[in-house]
Amino acid sequence: MTVEFRGLRRTYGPTVALDGLDLTVAQGELIALLGPSGCGKTTALRCVAGFERPDSGMVLIDGNDVTRVPANRRDAGMVFQSYSLFPNLNARDNVAFGMRVRRRPVAERHSRADELLELVGLAGRGDRYPHQLSGGQQQRVALARALALAPKVLLLDEPLSALDAKVRVSLREEIRRLQLELGITTVFVTHDQEEALSVADRVAVLKDGRLEQVGAPAEIYDRPATPFVAEFVGTMNHIPGRVTGDRVEVLGQLLPIDGTAPGELVDVLVRPEAVRVTPAEAGPALIMASSFRGSTARLRVQLADDSQLLADVPGHDAVRLAPGLRVDVSVVERPVLVTARAATSDDESVVSA
Repeated sequence: MTVEFRGLRRTYGPTVALDGLDLTVAQGELIALLGPSGCGKTTALRCVAGFERPDSGMVLIDGNDVTRVPANRRDAGMVFQSYSLFPNLNARDNVAFGMRVRRRPVAERHSRADELLELVGLAGRGDRYPHQLSGGQQQRVALARALALAPKVLLLDEPLSALDAKVRVSLREEIRRLQLELGITTVFVTHDQEEALSVADRVAVLKDGRLEQVGAPAEIYDRPATPFVAEFVGTMNHIPGRVTGDRVEVLGQLLPIDGTAPGELVDVLVRPEAVRVTPAEAGPALIMASSFRGSTARLRVQLADDSQLLADVPGHDAVRLAPGLRVDVSVVERPVLVTARAATSDDESVVSA
């Protein structure tokens, strides 16, 4: 089924949670709603689930207006941030709860629950109660419960935020595998950029209830449509530059501009991995700090004008590029996004994740 948001608006007193959201989720697609707290992503999800009613606009599932259809008649399964399992029911009965409400035969309920527990990697654990399961296992039970009634739409509201990093990575891969295997249309809400980029077919970035950009993960990261998207998704350096025709001069280089320049003096937005650092005895820049991250190392480099930027280099170069070393700095030649130069130059010219 497809899911459509048409001109969706929702307010809470003076607070505007959604401000005319238009977005279509294709059949079998996993789309991630990404944005900071308060941007409206969870409100949008709850409008699809039927837990919120918009002030105006429509929610369509498979082309049918369900804006005022009760939640239990929308053919959507939802997984919450908190596991929301019944503590007095074992894993099998938690998964089978929706079927029990719909008065399915006991044998069918148990058979379907065991099948789903196996699907999410919990075969043989149906008799365990929530307190006997780890956080990741409880969330797998919650996912199986959401799938028990074979919904046509799966809604995930930050389902991994309460888990530790290693379990998050494992479970998000599991969610993606299941989504592809079942071909189920999925809306995944998260504020974790890495999570959104790694699992989604497309990412929709929201700000103040409005859609800033929607596109494939690589497009969102490499070709952000607005400064907000550029800074929110990943880490971004701001380097002073000067526009010359259709190019911008930055760090002694002329680079093509992605979009329209807001003036002659600009800030050039550059990812840390696009910054090249080369040892030079009389180099104009100085490595101030180095943070080893395994496969990469992140350097903080001070330029001749005392501004600073971040550069990502291969991890094996961390020893060679140590703090205190003089270096030359350049930028990989590709289109860059430019913004109006900040009114003050007192702050460091760098943005960190």
